[in-house]
Amino acid sequence: MTQMLEMPRVQTCSVSACSYNHDGCTAFAITIGSMNSECDTFVDSGAKGGIGQALAQVGACKRADCVHNSDLECHAPAIVVGPSVDKADCLTYEAE
Repeated sequence: MTQMLEMPRVQTCSVSACSYNHDGCTAFAITIGSMNSECDTFVDSGAKGGIGQALAQVGACKRADCVHNSDLECHAPAIVVGPSVDKADCLTYEAE
């Protein structure tokens, strides 16, 4: 199990339409989904969300086929989120 202090950070997020992105991801933690490595935490609304600082981390990852995934926990040092197949995807995803 990954300890909270060892959770990978969201190094960058270039998805400007997300309510959590204010000069970086301000969600406390994000979840990476199983389809196309999408950011399940993505919110497309006019409301601004988050903790006010760009300190987001990866709370869970559903992509069991990623080389960085062990027991549905991300073990990459950091991830990058950006537009890809979905509105916001983990661009650090790498198939085993």
